[in-house]
Formats: sequence, C-alpha cells, structure tokens
Amino acid sequence: MARILEMEEIAPAFKSFIIHDPVIARRHRAGQFVMVMLHEHSERIPLTIADSDAVRGTIRLVVQEVGKTTMEMGALRPGDSIQVVGPLGKPTHIENFGTCVCVGGGAGIAPLLPIALALSKAGNKVVSILGGRTQELVILRREMEEVSDEIYYTTDDGSFGVKGLVTHALDKYIEESGQPQLVIAIGPAVMMRAVAEQTRPLGIPTLVSLNTIMIDGTGMCGGCRVRINGENRFVCVDGPEFDAHAVDFDRMMQRQRIYLEQEELARRRFFENHECRATASGG
Repeated sequence: MARILEMEEIAPAFKSFIIHDPVIARRHRAGQFVMVMLHEHSERIPLTIADSDAVRGTIRLVVQEVGKTTMEMGALRPGDSIQVVGPLGKPTHIENFGTCVCVGGGAGIAPLLPIALALSKAGNKVVSILGGRTQELVILRREMEEVSDEIYYTTDDGSFGVKGLVTHALDKYIEESGQPQLVIAIGPAVMMRAVAEQTRPLGIPTLVSLNTIMIDGTGMCGGCRVRINGENRFVCVDGPEFDAHAVDFDRMMQRQRIYLEQEELARRRFFENHECRATASGG
C-alpha cells in the first residue's frame, strides 16, 4: 500500500496528493499513469502522474472531484493508505522536435506538466496555452511557467488571460509565430477534438492523451477501447497518447456517456451518506 504524505487543495474541487511509492517514483516517465484503489470495495480509477521525485520516493497526483470515487479520495488525509499500481501506459516520445505547443484545459493541465518538463529538458522551445472556465480553474500556473519559454492563458469568462478558448490562442500563435513542429493537447474531449481539427489542415503533428473509461488498466477488460485509424485500440496499453488526427472522437465521446446515469446515482448516494453521517455526528 502507498501512503499519502501531503494533501493540498489547489483550486475549487482540485486536490494535489504527494504519495510515497519509491518503485513508481523511480520508474515513472512523462505521459504515464497509475490505477488507484482507495479500499477493497472501491472502483479503480486512472490518474496521470503530474510529477515524481525518485530521490524522495514520491509521486504527485492531481485529482478533480467530479465523481463518487474522486470525491471520496478528496476526503482522505495525510497518513492514509491507498493502493497504487503503475506506472502504466506508454511514455511520451521525447526528442528535440523544435517548437512544441502544449495545450491544456482544466484537469488536463496536470498530465501536461511532466510532458512539458521533459520536452524542455530535451532542448525544445515549449509554448504553453492553458485554459479554464475561470481563473481559479487554470491550475498549476507557477509550475507550468517554470517549464515554458512562453505561456498564454485563456478563460471562458475573461477573468484571467484572454477571454475565449485555447483554440483561439493557438490560432493567434500560429498566425503570429508560424507553425510549431508539434502540438500536444490534453483536456476535455471536446477541446482535444477542436485542436485536432484545427491542426489537421495545417499538417501539424498533434498528440492527445485520452482519459477514457478504464477499469483494470491492463487491456483485459476492453473498457477503454477507442477507434484509431478505423482500428480498435486500448488506451491503457496502446496509449494513453495517440495521433490526434487518427482518433474517432465522436465514438469516444459516446462511450464516455454510457455510464452517466450510474455515475450520477453514485454521486447522489455519496452525498446522501455524507450528509447523514454529518447530521448524526452533529446531533
């Protein structure tokens, strides 16, 4: 079992966990993820490693509380133990490409951080475009600024950076600075699809990291199946990164909606149980 050393709320519904697991910390490479179980009755959830420290023996996981299990994880505290398996997935291919634009939206900024760092260490010029609904939801700004040569911010409401979408900022960058050698986009599926359609006619190589439904993380269950160039692939073992122009985003987004009813029911039961316990303890 891995142990939680530190926990910090970094934005509304976002928590950062420092987990002690020396083996995973030593083996981790940019782009990889872990499967987490909170207890023996918990579901398994995939979480991309945002950072690792081989000397300290720790990994950093950034969690957005959107479902029952992530909300349950958000209630954990330093000293608690969880089961962590990994690192899983294929690492990001890193070399000196030239100029690389890293596009991150919301929770997608966390997995983008180690990739941007690795690209910077390989001698690339790293340009980061980060977006969120509001200023508070553009997470990890300090960390991304440290690994970026240039950085641009967008928010839906205009509370920070430029009002608009990350695709607007990418358009402007390409218009003013020319085409980069590589674009990496991580965030909501609709955002990644928009970036892919934006770079496709320009012939800019583009990668996306697909955070689809995963159950076991080993390719056995087929829950994370996606269509890549018309063929079935499994995100957990064949990815999580794929050529953005080859991904069937429409089919992937349909699969992500399959369990919406069950997910909402689980969230509602979680809230009801917590409210009952809080009422009982306060009564």
